[in-house]
Amino acid sequence: MQAKMQLRSQRAATVGRSRVQTKVVCRAFNSMESAHAEELKKTAAYIAQKGKGILASDESNATTGKRLESVGVENTEDNRRAWRELLYTAPGLGQYVSGAIMFEETLYQTARDGRQFVDILLSQGIYPGIKVDTGLQILPGDKGETTTQGLDNLADRCKAYRKQGARFAKWRAVVKIGEAGCPSTTAVLENAHGLARYAQICQENGLVPIVEPEVTLGPGDYSIEETAFWSERVYSHVMRLLNEYGVVLEGILLKPNMCLPGLDAPVATPKEVARATVRTMMRSIPPAVPGIHFLSGGMSEEEATLNLQALNEEAPNAPWALTFSYGRALQSSTLKTWRGQEANWAAAQDILVKLAKANSEASVGNFKGPHPVPGGGRILQALRTGGAGK
Repeated sequence: MQAKMQLRSQRAATVGRSRVQTKVVCRAFNSMESAHAEELKKTAAYIAQKGKGILASDESNATTGKRLESVGVENTEDNRRAWRELLYTAPGLGQYVSGAIMFEETLYQTARDGRQFVDILLSQGIYPGIKVDTGLQILPGDKGETTTQGLDNLADRCKAYRKQGARFAKWRAVVKIGEAGCPSTTAVLENAHGLARYAQICQENGLVPIVEPEVTLGPGDYSIEETAFWSERVYSHVMRLLNEYGVVLEGILLKPNMCLPGLDAPVATPKEVARATVRTMMRSIPPAVPGIHFLSGGMSEEEATLNLQALNEEAPNAPWALTFSYGRALQSSTLKTWRGQEANWAAAQDILVKLAKANSEASVGNFKGPHPVPGGGRILQALRTGGAGK
């Protein structure tokens, strides 16, 4: 009996020693934050400040040329430069706009008085940004789905753009809905990967990435609920991959679509758009993201403003700024007013600033009307594939 007790005592002592001596080995924490993280956070917060939005003027030379030609202006480098100079030198624009996205040609251009465009923007408190993707390419298959190209040499280009004065970048990914089989899993994952890899490269090289997953407005009678369904899934995939790639969410900006029904369906009211869009954002976008800058897509100038106003009425205490990154909704009437005529320069700048002011007010829920450009209809925007159209 005594021997058994001694044996039990020895076993207990051995177990005790083994428990004390056991070591738990944990993988060392390895932060993936960019060395520029604090600067990126400050830049993103500045651009996303309340009451301001982004002027999207990054159309390719081919797209800009089509718009110039629509008002009788020839597509030349000098005319493209003059058009962008009109936009960037508009008096008072910086009261309502905190960032301007530029095309590569424009980033390096100067005004008639010799000043760099980047310096003109900064003098108004507007941060210069740069479109870095090189256009859409058709994915294999017969659905017409696209992926975005431009990752090759992106790091070196980001370094050069930053040296020229750019503070942020933009990459557009387009996801097609409204047709049988669209969007495919391949299209969603391919575009989410491209956005995440782009954002990672930009942050590593000191540029705030605007992440633009556009569930595009197109033909069809699909409902606003179908757009919301697919938008939520696309954004969720994008956010998961941004996390996996170590992207600092406080140092990005999001440029999504509003949830709209197809072009052949009845137009949704601003309240319907706001309800579906805010619900989608709440379900898929972390509050760490400082700003959601909606694209205007195929909306008219007035519709883009009224929907933005409704969004801020629907979510006055949203964790992110709900604001704008508009191209056509700020430029269309401006261009039609200018028409390449020096005599129309001041009038065109005046309408641009009035449109920016209306959207600034809408971005804080204070737009009362009337709208500077009432009416107008939706526009089907043709997707251009095959490259950047230089």
